Amino acid sequence: MISLMGFRDYRVEIDDEKRRGLIFIYDNPTLVKDSLPSIVESINHIVHGVARTKRCDFVFFDVNNYRQERENLITELARAAAKKASSTGEDVSLPAMNSYERRLVHVALAVHPEVTTESAGASRDRHVVIRVIRDN
Repeated sequence: MISLMGFRDYRVEIDDEKRRGLIFIYDNPTLVKDSLPSIVESINHIVHGVARTKRCDFVFFDVNNYRQERENLITELARAAAKKASSTGEDVSLPAMNSYERRLVHVALAVHPEVTTESAGASRDRHVVIRVIRDN
C-alpha cells in the first residue's frame, strides 16, 4: 500500500500483540511532514476497511511517530492547563478534541491531587474542562 502511494524508501514494523504498526517513510520528507495527519488517517481508514471485509482484527498504524508525538503534546498541554488552573483557581477549558484525545487528558490528570476533569460540549465542540478541587 505504501508503494502504491508513491513512496519507495520506507520501513514497516508490526507489533501483533499490541495490534499496532509503525511506518517510517524516508522519501520526500517535506511532503510527508506537511501531509502527515491525512496520511495517518488515510492508511488507518484503508486498513480498517480491509480488516472489516476480511473479518479479522485490525492494526492501528502510526507514521513517522506522528501519533506518539501528538499524544505527548496533548499530555503536556493537559499538565500545563492543570498547573494554570491550580495557580489561578479558575476552570481551564481545553480546545475541542476527539474522544481518544480527551481520554488522554483524563488519564494524564487522574492522579493530579488539585484538579478534576470532565468533558463538556457536544459533537465536534466536545472538550475537556479542568476544575480545581475546592475544599468545602
